[in-house]
Amino acid sequence: MTTKRLILSAKTPDREVDRWVKQGGNHGDTEAPAKGLTYTARLTLDITPELRKHIKLAAVTEGKTVADILRQVLEREFAHSSQPQS
Repeated sequence: MTTKRLILSAKTPDREVDRWVKQGGNHGDTEAPAKGLTYTARLTLDITPELRKHIKLAAVTEGKTVADILRQVLEREFAHSSQPQS
């Protein structure tokens, strides 16, 4: 996974900064959609430090972000269910 960065300086035009922010940091990368266009809800949950460590280790091992790993788990668990599980 590559991350594009915008180096800011006093000479960086505002329109360049605005475009970079709107693209979610994907400056010039047309393959990756801007995060704001794909994911529109934020979920916060409390987990144990031990579980967090396991999730982060899995993400690093797979070369993904923690958010990507958790999205995959949630998609796998809930994407095909039309009714809440009990």
